[in-house]
Amino acid sequence: MAATEFGYTVRRWRDRVSPEAAGLPTGGQRRAAGLRREELALLAGISVDYVTRLEQGRAAHPSEQVVEALARALRLSATERAHLFSVAGLVPPGRGTVPGHITPGVQRMLDRLNGTPVAVFDAAWTLLLANPLYVALMGEWHGNERNAAWRTFLGSGSRVRHTPESRRAMEAAQVAELRAAVISYPADQRLRALLAELRTQSARFAELWDAAVVGRHEASRKTVDHPRVGALTLDCDVLSVGGSDLRIMVYTAEPGTQDAERLALLAVLGTQPIAG
Repeated sequence: MAATEFGYTVRRWRDRVSPEAAGLPTGGQRRAAGLRREELALLAGISVDYVTRLEQGRAAHPSEQVVEALARALRLSATERAHLFSVAGLVPPGRGTVPGHITPGVQRMLDRLNGTPVAVFDAAWTLLLANPLYVALMGEWHGNERNAAWRTFLGSGSRVRHTPESRRAMEAAQVAELRAAVISYPADQRLRALLAELRTQSARFAELWDAAVVGRHEASRKTVDHPRVGALTLDCDVLSVGGSDLRIMVYTAEPGTQDAERLALLAVLGTQPIAG
């Protein structure tokens, strides 16, 4: 019964979110004004098949991470988010855990930046939400790759071009901010599991952690090597959201430059499949 109620709730709230509000293209025939299943899956970072099984009551016991991702994609208020956790048979993360809820107000602000690559990260630098242009610029990340530190020390890295000096600065910032997150959110078991994995499997991370390095993410210019439009040199700013410990990463190009032209081209190409 719980799975059926959860699926019904997701479907009902999916129907009220328009693709325009979610920053998605609206072309083609649509039977309803709300999101399609594949669009919700894209926004939540889970498979279409899993969304289908959840809505039809064929998948029970969704994880806390899945419910949180669906709550963000569905743009739920704090009360609605709590209800979604309840019908999933879960208790919303409490104090002492890394906040992952994006308020409707922050979401509306992000909607107005649909021509700018924007992503939202939590205090542990796990990607919570990225608009389509950010995904087009940086590529899609799934699973552990959604955490910036895991991707840096154990994963495939990113499209950002680094000098040895800039890479050392990035590594130091990520380690220092993970340390700050552990201090601020001592009850977060996922964060502690991430830290244990990094310390065990990355000698470089362990070295920096044991050295108690300091650093932080700051505004900078970054060059992104994109496979379709070439190199783009962009300003990268990180904004903090008061009271939630969220980080909003924004990439912008100087007007009138080749970088601005390439970013505008990417806004078009990003919605099209790669041929071949």
